[in-house]
Amino acid sequence: MNKTQLVDCIQAKLGEGATKKCAEAALSAVLGSISDAVKAGEKVQLVGFGTFEMKTRAARTGRNPRTGDEMKIEASQTLAFKPSSAFKTVLPAKKTCKKGGCKKKK
Repeated sequence: MNKTQLVDCIQAKLGEGATKKCAEAALSAVLGSISDAVKAGEKVQLVGFGTFEMKTRAARTGRNPRTGDEMKIEASQTLAFKPSSAFKTVLPAKKTCKKGGCKKKK
């Protein structure tokens, strides 16, 4: 689903009085508010959906895959999303292999 399809879905859920422009404004407001809060260092928790937050990765030593030489990787920040347990129930379950039950890809 892309943004246009999501706007159409929101418009349908809002009812007959809602316009596409209104649905798009609502979506932009929600996404903008989440982005602004996370940029400010806040944790955004949407009950039943999940949590957005900035995580800091510590500086570490890595290896250049081409040469094998050690290299320093600087500390960085990244966006993390952790789905809620209610949202996880909507997602398809992972397949688990029992002894001899899984076939290897060739």
